[in-house]
Amino acid sequence: MKVSKIFKKIITHKYLALILRLYIGGIFIYAAISKISHLGDFAEVIADYQVLPYWIVNFVTIVLPWTELICGLLLVLGIQVRSSVLIIIGLLALFIITILINLFRGSAIDCGCFNNIEEPLNWGTLIRDLIWLLMAIHIYLFESPFQLVKGYGAGRSFLYSRR
Repeated sequence: MKVSKIFKKIITHKYLALILRLYIGGIFIYAAISKISHLGDFAEVIADYQVLPYWIVNFVTIVLPWTELICGLLLVLGIQVRSSVLIIIGLLALFIITILINLFRGSAIDCGCFNNIEEPLNWGTLIRDLIWLLMAIHIYLFESPFQLVKGYGAGRSFLYSRR
């Protein structure tokens, strides 16, 4: 069997999408819970990024972790997977942009991604988020088993719907 066929078979396998869905969902649940339990510290981290006006920092501090929690739970439970992962893709894209801005500025700030253990923002953070973005895109493109509610194109993967 050709390497490309083996690679395609692995990438399109429904259980890979399930594993990635549970992983990304779990990551977002964990991140949300740590932010919700330390909202004051999280607000300071958001302000440190210096990409939002100060008048909106408190709003984002409250809404962002709950959005992460709800989307993560929906992913893990298999409810409206495509909708929730699309929101996660948008969040990851925003995270990547803000990380890049601050890396190019040379800002010595904490990531604010998980526990309030001081995790400095660095290129590894960017690479990690890029990998998570690719995983989220995979979840969006490929159907996974054990979904309670399937979205548009249920039962067909992206590769097979584009013949």
